[in-house]
Amino acid sequence: MPTEVHVHGYLELVEGVSARQVEDACRPLLQEMEVAHLSELKSMEPEQPGFFYNAGNWALEMCCTLEVEETFFKALEAAMVALGPLCDKAAPVEVSTYHEDGRDELQLIFVGPTAAAILDAQRREMLADVGGLLARHFGQGEIDEVLGLVDQLFRRQGHALQANDFSVGLTPGGSDRRRLH
Repeated sequence: MPTEVHVHGYLELVEGVSARQVEDACRPLLQEMEVAHLSELKSMEPEQPGFFYNAGNWALEMCCTLEVEETFFKALEAAMVALGPLCDKAAPVEVSTYHEDGRDELQLIFVGPTAAAILDAQRREMLADVGGLLARHFGQGEIDEVLGLVDQLFRRQGHALQANDFSVGLTPGGSDRRRLH
């Protein structure tokens, strides 16, 4: 049964990455959507650009609503893993799934060149999220205290990561944040 999904993100690529390299990395996704080129991956929403390789900025821009089958998530995971080494730095990609029963599900996929870069992007995103949430109720001193603790947790995780380099993939319905590289 088809599901509606919105993919949104901006990946800064290493200078010199070609459109062909980006398309090759996205091949699993292109095959899943039964198109040959990124330019053919059209959004259901006319005002959304789809997946767009921006040669002037060395970037892949993604803003695309699609009707997909369950196998889409594996194809998206494979494409994001293949894009990781082409990235200059890690960044989140938002995947919103709109279920028939009215539920909306948001996942963040972190895509980047290394596990350490991905962990740093996750840390920055978490600090921004937690800081924004706390700002509604607390002063800057209290916010800084909590952000310091969150930062310490990420530093500990970074040390563990250096000892055991790993990556995991995106699964539909998952609630944890995933690392892709």
